[in-house]
Amino acid sequence: MTYPAEAYDGDPIGKLRQKLRQFAAERDWDQFHTPKNLAIALTVEAGELLEGFQWLTPEQATHLSADQLEKVRLEMADVLLYLVRLADRLGVDLVGAALDKLAINEKKYPVELAKGNAKKYTEL
Repeated sequence: MTYPAEAYDGDPIGKLRQKLRQFAAERDWDQFHTPKNLAIALTVEAGELLEGFQWLTPEQATHLSADQLEKVRLEMADVLLYLVRLADRLGVDLVGAALDKLAINEKKYPVELAKGNAKKYTEL
C-alpha cells in the first residue's frame, strides 16, 4: 500500500507511530511486541540491512544497482519500523532522544579535534 504525501506532513514519526499501533492492534500483535522482542527484531533487521553490503567493495557499496538499492531501502524501512515501534512501547520521543544524543556527541567530538579524524572521542 502506498500512502499519500500528506501522511508525511507535520509529524512524520508520530504518524508512523500511529500507523504501526493500528497495524499491530488489528492483528492482535501487541502481546508479542514487548520491548525485548522488538529490540531483538530490530537487531535481526539491522543484520539483514548489513547483508545487502556484504562482500561489496566500498565503491560497489556506494553505487548500488537499482535492485540492490531497493532491497537495502526496504531493509532500512524494517529497521525504522521496529525502532519506532520500540520507542512507542517504551514511551521514548525518538526525535528528542536523537537531538539529545547529537548534543552529547558535539561535546565528545569538538570540531577542532574531530574534523577529518575517525578516532573515538577517548582517543582524541
